[in-house]
Amino acid sequence: MPELMTQPRGSGVELWTIAGEARRNPISRALLAELGEGVARVSSSREVRVVILTGAGHRAFCSGADLKERATMSEVEVRGFLDGLRRTFRAIETSDAVFIAAVNGSAFGGGTELALACDLRLAAPSAELGLTEVKLGIIPGGGGTQRLARLIGPGHARDLILTGRRVAAAEALSLGLVNRVSEEGKLIEDSAALAAEIAANAPVAVAAAKHAISEGLSLPLDDALRLELSHYEKVLGTEDRLEGLRAFAEKRPPAFKGR
Repeated sequence: MPELMTQPRGSGVELWTIAGEARRNPISRALLAELGEGVARVSSSREVRVVILTGAGHRAFCSGADLKERATMSEVEVRGFLDGLRRTFRAIETSDAVFIAAVNGSAFGGGTELALACDLRLAAPSAELGLTEVKLGIIPGGGGTQRLARLIGPGHARDLILTGRRVAAAEALSLGLVNRVSEEGKLIEDSAALAAEIAANAPVAVAAAKHAISEGLSLPLDDALRLELSHYEKVLGTEDRLEGLRAFAEKRPPAFKGR
């Protein structure tokens, strides 16, 4: 039985659902493999421009690593699992596709790390997020210490990581941990609307902008501006840029082709 269900959700958009509702949608080895395969597929395709990632049901987005499965692993196997986790999350970040985490419930440990690897995060009012690893005698191992600090600043990141505390959707929004909080029952609808808005734009330009932002975060400003220019050069010679200019002049929606 697949642990990651995929379905089209409009032109250029797919909805991926972690299908482990009874177990609060944990990250098992099987799910990690399916997630990696899915990321590789959309990253080599021009058809899928945006992926919405959510959890089955209403209780959990993703509860993190499958601790029952983890208890059966040797230290060598745990290291292998972490390596796969880190590679898959990094592949999400470096993909040309845009990933939106639709956080429909609790997201703890690796669940929050998965959301952090996505480009945007929308939350249901009942969502809770937290990097709770220190309460289990470990630390975030899927990039949480680094991504959270870059997203909300080191002070807030220390507050959350060193205490292991959980934050509700409203506080997550105030911290910048999520981008938007949807009204009750409208999370997927709102995520799909956001995805459609992104997917309607020029694919090469969206990918270039995504990479310019993420790659420039750790650079001095002058270096980051040169990086931005290098990504601008990628769109300058595209057919989509010319189509955008024609569409603007003709007062019609552009028909972008991703080239």
